[in-house]
Amino acid sequence: MSNHQHCESRERTMSLFNSALARRQFLSTTGVGFGAAALSSLIARDSQAHAPGRSGLPHFPATIKRVIYLYMSGGPSQFESFDYKPEMERLDGQPMPESFTKGQPIAQLQGKELKVQGPMTKFKQYGESGQWVSDFFPWQQKLADDICVIRSMHTDQINHDPANTFINTGTAISGRPSMGAWINYGLGSECEDLPGFVVMTSVGGRNPQPIAARQWDAGFLPSRFSGVEFNSAGDPVHYISNPPGVTNAQQRRLVDAVNALDRRRNETVTNPELETRIANYETAFRMQASVPELMDMSGEPQHILDMYGCKPGDGSFASNCLLARKLAERGVRFIQLYHRGWDHHDGIEKYMDICCRLTDQPTYALIHDLKQRGMLDDTLVIWGGEFGRTPMSQTSKGAPGRDHHMRCFTSWMAGGGIKGGLSYGQSDILGYFPAENPVHVRDMHATMLHMFGIDHERFTIKHQGLDLKLTGVEKAHVLKDIMA
Repeated sequence: MSNHQHCESRERTMSLFNSALARRQFLSTTGVGFGAAALSSLIARDSQAHAPGRSGLPHFPATIKRVIYLYMSGGPSQFESFDYKPEMERLDGQPMPESFTKGQPIAQLQGKELKVQGPMTKFKQYGESGQWVSDFFPWQQKLADDICVIRSMHTDQINHDPANTFINTGTAISGRPSMGAWINYGLGSECEDLPGFVVMTSVGGRNPQPIAARQWDAGFLPSRFSGVEFNSAGDPVHYISNPPGVTNAQQRRLVDAVNALDRRRNETVTNPELETRIANYETAFRMQASVPELMDMSGEPQHILDMYGCKPGDGSFASNCLLARKLAERGVRFIQLYHRGWDHHDGIEKYMDICCRLTDQPTYALIHDLKQRGMLDDTLVIWGGEFGRTPMSQTSKGAPGRDHHMRCFTSWMAGGGIKGGLSYGQSDILGYFPAENPVHVRDMHATMLHMFGIDHERFTIKHQGLDLKLTGVEKAHVLKDIMA
C-alpha cells in the first residue's frame, strides 16, 4: 500500500471511529429523546429478560398490569366537575364564613375579601349509581357507573410546581423518584421494544403551567426507569429517524464499528455491564421500527378515530389517549398524559368549556375502548390534577374564577377491580375540608401499589442512610373499600 493510500485508509478509519464515538457518547449522556429511550429500553430488556422486577416482588397477586394517569395539570375545579354543592348555590356572593378559612393557607386570595362562589354550571345525576356530574362533562356522564369518584382528596402543597412534584413523587423535595419510576423499578418492564414508562403532553385552556421533566424522573433510582416523553406530532422520539443522508445500511456499519471498538476496550477496561448494553444497538434499531409503527394511525378504523375525536398526529389530548391505548396493548406499564390548561383563576366558565371540549370525549373513548377490548379489567385509569379550586370567587379580571385549593379536591379511578359507580369520601357543605373518608395523595399511591401487588410499607430503597419509599414516613392507607 502506498503512503497516499495508507493515509486515506487511516483517515477513513479515524472518521469512522470519531463518528462512532460521538454517536456512542451521545447515546450514553443524553437525558432526553431517542438516546434515553433506546438506552432505557435496552437496559430494561436485558435486566428483565431473566428476572422481571426486584427480588420478592410482587408481594401478592396483582389486580392490574398497568396504569394510565390522565393528569389534568393546573387543578380542575371540583365544583364545576364532580362535587355538587347546593349550599354554595344558596350562599353565592355572600362572605365566606371565617370558621372555614381562618389560619388556612391561601394562594392568590390571601388578604382579599372572600366570597362564596356557587357552581357555574348545572349538575345532574347519571347512571344507576346516580353520580353527580356537571354539564361540562357530557361524555364522562356516560361513565357514571364505571368510575369511582373520590371527593375527599387532599395534598400538602398549594402552588403548582411543588404540588406537581408532590403528587408525582410523594414529596415536594426535588430529586426523588416518580411513581412510574418506582413501579417500573419494582416490577420491571413487560415491553421489549418500548420504554416501560411513557409521558405525553397536550395544551389547551387558560395559562398552561409549565411541566418539569423531574415529574417523571427516576431520581436516585437508575436513570433507565425515568419516563420517556413521546411527541404526539412529528418524530415521536427525538433522533428516532435517521439523519438526512444516513441509510439503514450505514447505521448497520456504524453498529458493527462500535461493537468492535467496545470489544477492544473491554479487553482492558472492566465495566462489562454498561459497556455491553451501550454497545448493543440492536434495541435502538428495534425502536426505530416499533415506535414509528406505534404512532402510525392508518390502521385504526374510522369509527375508532371518530370515537376519540382525533386527527392522528395533531398533538391533541385525543390523539394521546388513542396512543395510550396502543402503548397499553404493547405492554407499557405506566402511561401518563398531561393536559395543561386547567389553572382557572378567572373566566372559569370559558376555560372549563375549552378544557372539557378537548379532554372529555377522548377520556370517555379511552375507558370505553379499553373496556370493549377486555383491557379495563387489568388497567387502572386515574383522572385528576395536583389540587382543586377554592369555594371562594376570584375575580381579578372581571369574569369569575377560583384560586388554588389543597384541602379538598376531587379525582376518580376506574378499572382494575375498582368499584364503578361508587362515590367515596365527601367534602363539607362548602367543599373546603373533607367531611368523610379523607384521602391523602399518599393513600392514592399506596392503593396503586397495592393493586400492582406491592405492599407500600415493604417497598423501600436505601438512600443516604434512609429507607425511603413512595408513600413517605407518614401513615398511608390502602383504599380497600373502593376495590371489588
